[in-house]
Amino acid sequence: MRLENIAIILVESQIPENIGAVARSMNNMGLRRLILVSPKNCDLSRVVKMATGSSIDIIEEMEIYDDLMKAIGPLQYVVGTTARIGAQRPALTTPRKLATDLVSISRNNLVGILFGPEDRGLSNEHLRYCHTIAAIPAAEFSSLNLAQAVMIFCYEIFLAAKETPLEPTPRLANKFELEGMYKHLKDVLMKIGFIDRQNPEHWMLNIRRFLSRMPLRAREVRIIRGICRQIDWYMEQVQKLKVQGKQE
Repeated sequence: MRLENIAIILVESQIPENIGAVARSMNNMGLRRLILVSPKNCDLSRVVKMATGSSIDIIEEMEIYDDLMKAIGPLQYVVGTTARIGAQRPALTTPRKLATDLVSISRNNLVGILFGPEDRGLSNEHLRYCHTIAAIPAAEFSSLNLAQAVMIFCYEIFLAAKETPLEPTPRLANKFELEGMYKHLKDVLMKIGFIDRQNPEHWMLNIRRFLSRMPLRAREVRIIRGICRQIDWYMEQVQKLKVQGKQE
């Protein structure tokens, strides 16, 4: 495992002290890359109160973005975390299982683990960009403090990092490439009537989950987009023939 390829990403965090506590948790477990997306409050005087000692280095080097896609676009594997489970957000893995998977994935790929705002967590919109969704097993009360949740994931990753992968996962398509493919796929599937134009994202969610079971390489994304372009071309030819038929 390459810990330097794994980023902790806080989406719309609200409490500066939690950012500092997250940095401290990461530092304890050897992770260094912290990314903030649209933080509601990033008062550094309050952040550093919790990010003591060498954890301050993580704060000084953290990246801040105003848009989620800008933050995750270069990444090849994105994980969403949630405490709320349902049909739209199934728990597909646990921190321990995820950490084991990352032993191979992180060798050749940049990984991001998303954590949502303290009061409501990640939205369905956030989670649709994720390859998998992880939930921390808990008793009846499943809500954890943000830094506590991050620590659990970082701890499992730290332990798993000592393992040697049998075969590293090859370089996967990044999110910029994948999202371009999904948009192209959605447009084509609406044209041929495969998905409902009234609610295309509902249908696309199932397609995203299906394709995420086998993370795609850049070459495979290009193949799917090539198929989409061929379908587009065919539909244009059919439309031209219809127009010619009406004119005759």
